Amino acid sequence: MLKHPTLDQLYALGLQGMAKGFTEIGAEADNLDKREWLGLLLDREASWRQDKRFAARLRYAKLRQQACAEDVDYRSPRGLDRPLFQKLVEGHWIEAHENLALVGPTGVGKSWLASALGHKACRDNRSVLYHRIPKLFEDLALARGDGRHPRLLRALGRADLLILDDWGLEPLDAGARHDLLEILEERYGRRSTIVTSQLPVDRWHHVVNDPTYADAILDRLVHNAHRIELAGESLRRVRPSREKIADENLTRQQPKRQ
Repeated sequence: MLKHPTLDQLYALGLQGMAKGFTEIGAEADNLDKREWLGLLLDREASWRQDKRFAARLRYAKLRQQACAEDVDYRSPRGLDRPLFQKLVEGHWIEAHENLALVGPTGVGKSWLASALGHKACRDNRSVLYHRIPKLFEDLALARGDGRHPRLLRALGRADLLILDDWGLEPLDAGARHDLLEILEERYGRRSTIVTSQLPVDRWHHVVNDPTYADAILDRLVHNAHRIELAGESLRRVRPSREKIADENLTRQQPKRQ
């Protein structure tokens, strides 16, 4: 089958979505007037570009979990405030340049929830960056020696939403304290940050390991932050045990073989 010359022109102009629509709609175009036909092609182009931007956002974000806000489990007994989380999903807090603290014991889904909010922000055409705090400060320390340090700090400061996971696993050293203050100073009042931690917020001061830096860092991070405090048993242990109970119940219901 020969290619239509219009198809070649669409590809040459970089109109990939319109080119695919031109091919897929095909014979249906005979039943459409010119305006409807053009409107369909433009819709395909707009959808293709939106999907391409979304995929690029996700690649850049490097989220820890493949999480989606629509898949959040509100039935698990972990104290997740459903109205508050659904309000956060809408993203107005990001527009207002507010922060979020996700606090709770290990295994209750803090990283997953943070990733779900990051995924939704990508869908809303916002730039997102995910980092585990221990690894981030290791990378920044190495970057001081090879000239990448200023560029990394700029990237951390510019993201519409920065996710800092696993805050408080160990006290910060002098370099980490300085870097964190620089990042938060650049972001304060301009961008939003999510922090996840096993430690309650009132113990974050000790993690910074310096009273002066702690006051400056927490003032920029906590005072305008929404808080979600989770509790309960680790979902990593609860879910397998529930599956085991379900299997046992199913076994009991099955007729015994003679």
